Amino acid sequence: MESNMTQTITRNDLMSLEQYAEKRDAFRQQVLAHKKHRQVALGPNATLYFEDRLTLLYQIQEMLRIEKVFEADGINEELEAYNPLIPDGRNFKATFMIEYTDSLIRAAQLEKMVGIEDLVWMQIGTHDKIWSIADEDLERSTESKTSAVHFLRFEICEETAQELMTGADWVIGVQHAVYSYEMAVTGDTRISLLNDLD
Repeated sequence: MESNMTQTITRNDLMSLEQYAEKRDAFRQQVLAHKKHRQVALGPNATLYFEDRLTLLYQIQEMLRIEKVFEADGINEELEAYNPLIPDGRNFKATFMIEYTDSLIRAAQLEKMVGIEDLVWMQIGTHDKIWSIADEDLERSTESKTSAVHFLRFEICEETAQELMTGADWVIGVQHAVYSYEMAVTGDTRISLLNDLD
């Protein structure tokens, strides 16, 4: 199995702030085109945005640009924050966003959706559902409300990964008392996400 070390983003992979300023527009277009096939809408108000090395490289470059970070310590902090979000060959990692445009509705829904981050699942073929492992970096929910943004990991065993790569049905869903949807993963999205497996 390929080591995640080959996926790790290092300081050598990053452009300087000046280089990034010159290349940002073209790089941004490349990343947006790539990200288009790495999202799965779960109903009208929740989306999984699957991360990989390219999406995270872009996020790091953007953070360094916004915060005008060019010193080694600051760069290393960003690398330490984002590198764990790169899938390592037998899992998928995603940002789960609960999206309501009206802030009052969003606040009310987040109170009703406590625990939703632990109730996102994927099912491959006839195997049992694989449930999300949520927010390993820090707690994002309280007893009274959930956060609008969560970081999820789905661990895939060897047998399931092989079935997935040979065409098994793939469904992703969320199963909460007030919000429950599922979506088949097909087409360009499936092709893109399968690249996350070795």
